[in-house]
Amino acid sequence: MTADELDRLERARLDADRCYNDALTALDRAVVAATANPRSSADALHQFGSALMVFVQQITGFVETKDRQLIAQLQRRVDEVADALDSMTELRVQVGVLQRTMHSAATHAAPVERDPAEPSRAAETSAFADDARSAVTYLGFEDQFRGSDVAIRERLRPHVAIFSGRNHVLDIGCGRGELLAELKAAGVWARGVDANQEMVAVARAQGLDAVASDALEYVRSLPDESLDGLVATQVIEHLEPAYLLRLIHTAAAKLQPNAPIVLETINPACWLAFFSSYIRDLTHVRPVHPDTLQYLLRASGFVRVEIRYSAPVPEQVRMKTIDVPANVLAAADPASRALTQIVRTLNSNATILNNLMFTHLDYAAVGYRA
Repeated sequence: MTADELDRLERARLDADRCYNDALTALDRAVVAATANPRSSADALHQFGSALMVFVQQITGFVETKDRQLIAQLQRRVDEVADALDSMTELRVQVGVLQRTMHSAATHAAPVERDPAEPSRAAETSAFADDARSAVTYLGFEDQFRGSDVAIRERLRPHVAIFSGRNHVLDIGCGRGELLAELKAAGVWARGVDANQEMVAVARAQGLDAVASDALEYVRSLPDESLDGLVATQVIEHLEPAYLLRLIHTAAAKLQPNAPIVLETINPACWLAFFSSYIRDLTHVRPVHPDTLQYLLRASGFVRVEIRYSAPVPEQVRMKTIDVPANVLAAADPASRALTQIVRTLNSNATILNNLMFTHLDYAAVGYRA
């Protein structure tokens, strides 16, 4: 609601106010004239009736203009609040990046050293790995869109049981260290590797074991069959296909027999996940379909490979079906039969769309080295 529109409504309200007061004055005079003499003339009564009719009409206009002005003022206030919220969102983003920048400056008084075993090829895995400012920006992006540390730890907790009793687990793309923290709390020794030095700094600040390195080069540097577990959550969608294939083949050589591998990613078979979570992140390179990832693990020598879906789309977001009353279902008249057929078709289409668009946002391929 603009200032000009509010001014126009105020002028209309003032006009209605004036007309209302004029009508009230005329009605008052007519009442006085009609009651001054018990034998008032027909003209006086007629004037009273006319004045009363005009007054009633002006009341309607008076109330309507008041209502319109009140609604306009409320709408203006809503608009102002919305603008303030937008400003707060912008401020929240800027403050988040500033906080991460300050934290980075503090933790990098002694720079995070890359693993000396291999040279860095971080450009293959992260568009933001080489530039410190971009790395901080992406860390702020993770803070805002992926969720808080507590929320992510809870989301990743089901993976921990797979590695129970393991002693040398590698978390590829460990990020801020949420899964590392959960593994540590469960008594599982794990190390994280991430191309983003800012992420590694955050993980290290929590007392977690993390190194800044390219994932493939780090895994290649390990002795064969030295790992008894490997996990990567929300990582493989950032990788080029050829790089991902090399990483899976190399992981198979570095894992001990019967050691588990867990690769979690966004579920592109769910359209909502693809058109929200996946395309929102500009560092994503290629979505990986569940069938494709399951095949790649099997082709690389992993067995008992299964797909585990997680993060179901909330029920309130899914398309709704219609319940038909029993009496309509049992009715034999043409109108009831037609209505039943329409509802069944709508429900069938809703089920089809739910299975395509609103299933699970994430999935994990879980397999074991043969």
